[in-house]
Amino acid sequence: MASAPPVDNSLLEDPPVSEEGSEAAGISKKQAKKEAMKAEKLRKKQEAAAAVNASAQIESLELDPHAGDYGDIPGEELQSKAVSGREWTAIGSLNSELADRTVLLRGNAQTIRPVSKKMAFLVVRQSMSTVQCVLTVGKDYGSPQMVKFATSLSRESIVDIEGTVSIPKDPIKGATQQVEIQVRKLYCVNRAVSNLPINIEDAARSEREFEKAEATGEQLVRVGQDTRLNYRVLDLRTPANQATFRIQCYVEDIFRRFLRSENFVGIHTPKLVAGSSEGGAAVFKLDYKGQPACLAQSPQLYKQMAICGGFERVFEVGSVFRAEDSYTHRHLCEFVGLDAEMEIKEHYEEVMDIVDRLFVAMFDYLNENCRKELEAIDRQYPFEPLKYLQKTLRLTFKEGVEMLKAAGLEVDPLGDLNTEAERKLGRLVFDKYGTEFYILHRYPLAVRPFYTMPCPDDPVYSNSFDVFIRGEEIISGAQRVHIPELLTSRAEACGIDVKTISSYIDSFRYGAPPHGGFGVGLERVVMLFCALNNIRKTSLFPRDPQRLVP
Repeated sequence: MASAPPVDNSLLEDPPVSEEGSEAAGISKKQAKKEAMKAEKLRKKQEAAAAVNASAQIESLELDPHAGDYGDIPGEELQSKAVSGREWTAIGSLNSELADRTVLLRGNAQTIRPVSKKMAFLVVRQSMSTVQCVLTVGKDYGSPQMVKFATSLSRESIVDIEGTVSIPKDPIKGATQQVEIQVRKLYCVNRAVSNLPINIEDAARSEREFEKAEATGEQLVRVGQDTRLNYRVLDLRTPANQATFRIQCYVEDIFRRFLRSENFVGIHTPKLVAGSSEGGAAVFKLDYKGQPACLAQSPQLYKQMAICGGFERVFEVGSVFRAEDSYTHRHLCEFVGLDAEMEIKEHYEEVMDIVDRLFVAMFDYLNENCRKELEAIDRQYPFEPLKYLQKTLRLTFKEGVEMLKAAGLEVDPLGDLNTEAERKLGRLVFDKYGTEFYILHRYPLAVRPFYTMPCPDDPVYSNSFDVFIRGEEIISGAQRVHIPELLTSRAEACGIDVKTISSYIDSFRYGAPPHGGFGVGLERVVMLFCALNNIRKTSLFPRDPQRLVP
């Protein structure tokens, strides 16, 4: 498999140069003869080199009868050359039931440990799973040269391994799978550079390990957040990151499946828009074929227009852009929005009912079906499981303010809650009600977007709500204004150029049902459910005010 192809000597020969051809090319007979001699000399030199190479290969085969069982796979064999029909085994599926079976694996060479000239250990990783592979020299398999080849591999190189599954006497501490692979064939598919910018072992260390090291005076390498993001492809290979983005995938999938079960229709709205969708100046402006445009801050206007279009209930999963200069642990300039909009029959509580059941179902699923992933995150970033009620707690904004005042924190009763107040209220709610997930509704109208419906009994407040996890806001929702005259006056009051959203307002002139909805950031849900300290940990390739690459 790894042997060199035979050399075609005919390819080494230069075509003869005729005298007529040389004269036509403007070369003298003397010069042509000189060039021909040089070509002949080069040809003989190449033939000699080829002969030496062939001799070396023959000698290698004579010295090592297993030379064909290891080596670097030539590039041309990896160019979708043929379909072999071989069966591959996932490392995560290796267990004692496969004992004595021959398997074919592919993965990253995570660690390489030579024991002697005739023995070496190789831990191979595939996504979140690892297995210990043993190379030894036997009568019918292996060779010192094969062991030497294995120990010459650079960490993170991609390797193919064929071997027999065996069950070790003692538990394996350095791998997830409790079986070993007795290697019979080892090929390198692609070599990683010998000096990696960050080591996976360093990037995967937990705070517990650093604490133990400090206690014993041991020095461990700590990989900083910026360094991780600069070399994100390597950082993503850690077990915690592999688990985090699988959790993120499940959250998105549950969001879609739950809403589909509630008769919501998935839609896709434009991300290039003529005006602001949220109000304010925090938009990314651009030129759209000579017209001023910006990136959508949310699908808000269009999902409402879809309701006016007769869809009754819609949802979207898509990118959202905010040009805010926020350098906090929970803000990004681009994130994935999970949005929903629905007709309201009588009360905006119908929207909160959907939020309640959706997220309780989501949390239940993650806790029951993602234990492996949650444990992997917990090993590096220890956290307590989220506390929540099967029927989500609902408090009015006024009740939240009263709890804060009773605890000695002065807040504006008609203003928004700042980060300190949100966290304080989260602790108070947990102490009193035993939940870290709750809904706060009837917010002051002055702190909500222009399209928010005022409360019927007190126009100072609005039919809106926020949802909190561990003392941080993750969801904003509300009943929307569907009356065009009220919508126009609210937009003007919020400083929005009504001309830029005229098609949006006009959509309510053709018959619009009462409706409401909500939006949540996917990255923030995962961050807070897993109690991670920075949203950049839950964004695959984060975009913040200072980062545009990788």
